[in-house]
Parts: sequence; C-alpha cells; structure tokens
Amino acid sequence: MRTKKQKFFLFLKIVAALLALLLGGLYFFRDSLLQQVLRKAETKFEQEYNCQFSVKQANFNGLSEVELHNLILVPKNADTLLAVRKIKTSYSLFELFTGDLQLKNLEMNHGFIQLVKNKNGRNFDAFLKRDNEEKATEKRHYAKLAYRLLNKVLNLVPSEMQLDNLSLRMDDMGRKVVLHLNDLRLENHQLQSEIQVKTNTLVQHWKISGFADPRAKKADLKFFSGDTTKIQVPYIDERFGLKSSFDNIHIKLDKLEMESGELHIDGFTSIENFTLNHPKIAKKDVVIANARFDYRFLLGRDFISIDSTSSAQLNHIKVKPFAEYNTEEDTIYRLKVAIPKMNAQDFITSLPKGLFTNFEGMETEGNFDYQLDFAYNKNKPDDLIFDSKLNKENLRITKYGAANLAKLNGEFTYRAIENGVEQRPILVGAANPNYTPLDQISPYLEKAVLTSEDPSFFHHRGFINEAFKQSIVKNIRTRKFARGASTISMQLVKNVFLTREKTLSRKLEEILLVYILENNRIASKSRMLEVYFNVIEWGPNVYGIGEASQFYFQKRPSDLTLTECLYLASIVPKPKKFMWQFDDQGNQKPYAVKNQRFIKNLMLRRALITEQDTTGQSVPVYISGRARSFLKLKTLVDSTAADSLRFDPDEFDF
Repeated sequence: MRTKKQKFFLFLKIVAALLALLLGGLYFFRDSLLQQVLRKAETKFEQEYNCQFSVKQANFNGLSEVELHNLILVPKNADTLLAVRKIKTSYSLFELFTGDLQLKNLEMNHGFIQLVKNKNGRNFDAFLKRDNEEKATEKRHYAKLAYRLLNKVLNLVPSEMQLDNLSLRMDDMGRKVVLHLNDLRLENHQLQSEIQVKTNTLVQHWKISGFADPRAKKADLKFFSGDTTKIQVPYIDERFGLKSSFDNIHIKLDKLEMESGELHIDGFTSIENFTLNHPKIAKKDVVIANARFDYRFLLGRDFISIDSTSSAQLNHIKVKPFAEYNTEEDTIYRLKVAIPKMNAQDFITSLPKGLFTNFEGMETEGNFDYQLDFAYNKNKPDDLIFDSKLNKENLRITKYGAANLAKLNGEFTYRAIENGVEQRPILVGAANPNYTPLDQISPYLEKAVLTSEDPSFFHHRGFINEAFKQSIVKNIRTRKFARGASTISMQLVKNVFLTREKTLSRKLEEILLVYILENNRIASKSRMLEVYFNVIEWGPNVYGIGEASQFYFQKRPSDLTLTECLYLASIVPKPKKFMWQFDDQGNQKPYAVKNQRFIKNLMLRRALITEQDTTGQSVPVYISGRARSFLKLKTLVDSTAADSLRFDPDEFDF
C-alpha cells in the first residue's frame, strides 16, 4: 500500500503529465486554434458590429508569440477603420489561463487607424453602442469600475514595444488631422517617439520621451516640439475656432492602487507657455507662463473626488482644491478652493497675460488669503452653499493699471464702445450742461432704479450673495447662463472701465475691479450712483439722465414725475428697444404698464414712496421729446387713406 507521500508524488506526476499533454496539444494544434479564434472574431464583427474583419495570414512563432499579417477592419458602407500590414506580439501562457492577459512585447508597422465623419455618417458608430444587457438601475461602484478599466488598458500596453510607420487619421467633415508615427520605441521602460502632425492649416514635428512601466502602473513622460516652434493643438482651431499652443507638457503617474476599497491615483501634470486665443475668451492671446497640477484622485463606491491634498499652481499663485461628485444618498457636487496667504503683488503679476489687461502695470502692497466653499444638491437645489471669503492684511493699491478706479472721484471723459467702435465723448463733470448731480435728480428716479436694478446697493460690497446663489441655481437647472446677478457697481465698472464685449476676460476683470472698488472704498456709494446716472445709456445715442429726460419728456431730471421715473427705470436693461413698449397710437402696451406697476408696488411695500406720492400718477406715459420720432406710429396720411376707403351711402344718389 502506498504511503501518503507516495500518493502525493503520484498526484504531482499525473498533473505534470496532463499539463505536458495539454501544452503539447496546444503546441501541435496552436495554428488551428488560432484560425478558429480568428473565424469567431470575423463572425462577431460581422454580426454585432456590421463590419468585415480579415487577417490574410496568422501563425505562431513558438508557443506564446503570434504574428499577424494584413489586418483589415471595414464597417459596411463606410471607410476603412483599421489596416495594418504586420503585428507581432507575445504573452504569458499562465496569464492566458488565469484570464489576466498582459502583452509582453509588441511590434507593429505599416498601417493606420482612421476615424471618418461625413454626410453618410461615421465609420466608428457601431463601436459606440451601449451594452443592452447592462442593468440601467444597477448602481456603479466607481472605484472598481475605474480600476478594472484602467487595468485592462494598461495590460494592453506591452512592456516592450516597437512601432513603425503608423498613422492615426481623422476626417471630420473635411477637417483632416494625420498623426504619423515615424518611430516609437519602449525598451527597458524608456519611451522615445517621433510624430509628424499634418492638418489643413499646419505641419509640425512632435516628440515624446521619458519613463513608462505599464506593469508597475508608473510613468514620467514629456511631450515637446521636435523643432523650434511651439506645439499647436490640431483640429480644435478649425472645429471650434480655438487656437492653442504650448512649449511642453510633463505628465507623471506615481501611483494607481486600490486601498481599502478606494482607488488612489497620484501624480502631476505641468505645462509651459500655454497660449489660448478665442473671441469668447479675450481679444488677444492669453498666455500662462507656467502651470502645474499635483493631483490625488480618490474614487470610492459612491464618489469621485480630487483630494484636498492636491495642489495647483499658476505662475506664483498656489491653490489647494477639493472637488467631489457624491451619489451616496443624493447627487451632490462639492467644490472648495483655498489660496493660502500670499503677496498681493505676486498675485497681480501671476495673472495670465491677455486675460486681465486692465491689471497690467498695477502695483500693490500687503497680503491676502482666500477661501471658497460651494455645494450643490441636485435634489435640493435651494440648499445651495456659496461662501466666498477674502482676508486682507495691510492690502492697498499704490499704482493703478489701465483701469484707474480713482478717476470716479473727479471729472473725466467717458466714451461708450459699441461693437468695438468708440462713441462720442461724454464729459462727466460740471462743464457738461447735461451733467446732473445726484441731488438734482428726482428722488423718484433714484428709488425706482434702485428698486429695479439693485435694492441693496447702499449696503452690499459689490455683490449680492443671495442673488448670486439664485443665479447659480437657475443656470444649473437650465444648463445655460439664463440669469446673471449684476449689481449697479458691476454695471458702473463695465460701463466706465471695460468694453461691452461678451468675453470671459471682460467678466473676470469686472468681478475683480468691482471687488477692489467696493472693498477699498475708493469712491463713496453716492458718488458711484451719481456717475452711474450720468454715464449709462438710456436710448440710442442717449447717455446720462440729463440727455434722457430731454430726449423723452423735454424736462430736467429734477422735474420728472413718478410715472415718468417708473418708465425710465423699466428701460435701463434694454434702452435701445424702448420703442417696442408702445403701440401705433403712442400708448404703452399692457406688458409695459404691468412691469411699471410691479416696480411701483415694490416701492410702496418697502415704504420708499407713500400712497400720497401716487395720487394723480395714473396718467399714461406720454413721450413728447425727440424719442417720439422712434415710435412706430400711424401717420395722419395713413388715417386719411383709410377713411377714404370707407363706404358712405350718403355720398351716392340712388
């Protein structure tokens, strides 16, 4: 009788014999098995993706190296998606059996991947369809899903690689981009690559070099130009009109691991001399000399986040960000931004060139720090949190840039800009006969405009937090900028110091200038309001209340009635369209009357006026000044012609 030890060795011998038999079978029948796999692939591509897949020649070299020749993938009635002359790769048999397949090396040459969109559709649509078997109601585990996908991608990146004469082509309705890979080598974890880029508008030579270890999930790569020019980002200039370029990008991945059910992704990305140009951003090139993002992404069962240990740097400005998307109970978006204590002058000089032109040349003293706390619950939008705080330390401006805010306190010349063209000069001062001091403007007008435009003007510091919150909520709900939160301070800065262009640059400058104006008490509230009344547009080529009161009513601003003031307040948002409030008889339309009644009732409720003030004020608005020529009135000739067409039986003798 065999002992336990003998039985164990006998078992090992049987297992070894079976493995040898299996490996022998695999070796002798490997080419047949490969052909069978390819036939299944051909069938799957045809049935599931309506594509023709073919390999002219396929064979094994040894037991774990596969060589394929002339691969072609062509969607039905569409352009070829993939064509490669030769692919050679190897893998581990053990990994093949365990299902964790990792490519050991890869050689590929003479081929292309081609993405085409034309009037007939896209040649890659079939591969974008969703899996119908996926349960839509099943909650995703973000960490596991991301880790599984990233692992699959990294496992397909071989540890050794040699690619020659390969191209990635894209044709989007005639907008063509070709990335031609002349040579790529990955040996001993060192990556070197040369890429020729060609579009309808440029030809460039790019290089990629650095460290890459897909098995250890680490990389340290630099992307830069192969000649003396900056790298220009292709396609987006033709597609979106956005021109962008940079000197180099540095990308490093230090960690990609699952720990206690959470996925940690650590590393950094930096860019030098990043340049943007788009009419919606700014009038000129926006240049960021140096930017860096040291990131730590955390993914769990119910959340995706940028951890608070991450940091971002824009020139000398350092930022500590935290962002999270959480679905544990409700769908919640969180954002926290902190700028640690820094020198104010370093902040001014670090602002991107071209984005804050009015701040160029500004000089400051002192320090500051800043915190932003934002949270939005998709199911409870009214509970939005928006808390913005700036703490100052001996902060003051010693020299202004292009926007000299101090000029508000004296006499100056104002020129409105329409479509980039300067309008006639308006002198803001006593030498202008139309200039009207605040105490010579009807109190009704001041109260009506404040009620309509900015009720808390004399109490806020440039921004109304609650209005800002409501604006954010509405814009998120509608998924567009459907509502602003503009105060009189913001309108004043926009009119006096900025253009009317609708750009990101102009809006950012407006916010910063308003903050500086209001929080450094550069001008009093009364002075700001007085300048506001004397520079804003009240109609076509009508600037200031002195011109407006004559243009509409042939009066001085001090003589305006409550009804006339309510009318003037109602046209401030759209002064050039005032004529559409009136019908062909010169009477205000019902919606305009209703709007002015609403403003009046608000003034009554807030005790800004009394019932006695409204006595005798029910008379309709009558435009008597030059503005009447802008109304679309029925003329006397029209009335006479209409009367002549009427049938009068007394004119005829029967």
